[in-house]
Amino acid sequence: MSNDAYFTGKVCVITGAGSGIGRALAENLAKRGAKLALSDIDTEGLAETARRCEELGAQVKSDRLNVAEREAVLLYADAVKAHFGVVHQIYNNAGIAYHGDVIKSEFKDIERIMDVDFWGVVNGTKAFLPLLMESGAGHVVNVSSLFGLIAVPGQSAYNSAKFAVRGFTESLRQEMLVGKHPVKVTCVHPGGIKTAVARNATYADGIDAKNAASMFDAKLAIHTPEMAAQTITEGVRKGHGRVLIGWEAKLLDLFVRITASGYQRISAAVNRPFLP
Repeated sequence: MSNDAYFTGKVCVITGAGSGIGRALAENLAKRGAKLALSDIDTEGLAETARRCEELGAQVKSDRLNVAEREAVLLYADAVKAHFGVVHQIYNNAGIAYHGDVIKSEFKDIERIMDVDFWGVVNGTKAFLPLLMESGAGHVVNVSSLFGLIAVPGQSAYNSAKFAVRGFTESLRQEMLVGKHPVKVTCVHPGGIKTAVARNATYADGIDAKNAASMFDAKLAIHTPEMAAQTITEGVRKGHGRVLIGWEAKLLDLFVRITASGYQRISAAVNRPFLP
């Protein structure tokens, strides 16, 4: 199988396609000959992604979509099927960030992260899974995070959502294997990627949002979205159940495996000087 044969002519759905990893994924798949159903709540960013992909020769359906709105996602799945006639792959990539200790976080802050980062993935998976099964060659790709492998202080809401995505996706993969369904499943754990997620994040009271975002961009955003997209599509092509993006994701995954719950004391000590 050639590098592009798994994608050429396939209908691929990407949420959060207006920027970052979502845009890079769209362009990567466009170059591989895929047909694209792109969505985001950022209509300007989405329009730019669609324009770039069309210039690369891709057929593109572009729609504003809030993945937290379940009925809208269900209707969107029907619309994509009606437009292309079939759906092969979905990349549940849309997500938002929030930083705040549990004691300082409002219920609504935690619920918002869960609504988008976890329920958005569930909504997309549930809406499109029957269509992927119908295609006879489906693939669900759910984007978790490095923070779906390791928990850190100040990220309880985000950790909760991303660990939940991991558990949901790993269980789904086993169900597809047990049922011998024609759908592969991949969970993605990006490390530090140069996107706007930190700049667009929300923060609990008392946290200097600008300083926190600047620190992420300067110290933690190591890899380009294009590198992330390439790693994801190669992992998807090879049918990997888990895709880790970046040396730091691989290193910290190993660190957690070796130290078990002991990593929590180490993480607390390392992060203490940087937390308010």
